[in-house]
Amino acid sequence: QVQLVESGGGLVQAGGSLRLSCAASGSISSIGAMGWYRQAPGKQREWVASITSGGMTTTADSVKGRFTISRNDAENTVYLQMNSLKPEDTAVYYCSAVSVVHLYWGQGTQVTVSS
Repeated sequence: QVQLVESGGGLVQAGGSLRLSCAASGSISSIGAMGWYRQAPGKQREWVASITSGGMTTTADSVKGRFTISRNDAENTVYLQMNSLKPEDTAVYYCSAVSVVHLYWGQGTQVTVSS
């Protein structure tokens, strides 16, 4: 089992920045890729960014150039640095972790961007 706990969400004005953190615990050695998803009110959950165990990253076009995913394996933590935030980035942000047999989710952290 893997447990994921997100933090760092909050209220920010448009153009501002936030850094989300996701701390993993449990069967850490089973984790491969980790990522971030988000879900806005009334919309489906959408993928935001991923990072492999080797450090390769991919980012959705909607946030490319503004959001950066990174991981610190020594601290079992993955980060999402969000810059130049827009009101349309408002959503609950979820951390995910993939093992061979399971996809794990965190409980989510709210990000609200005011115009």
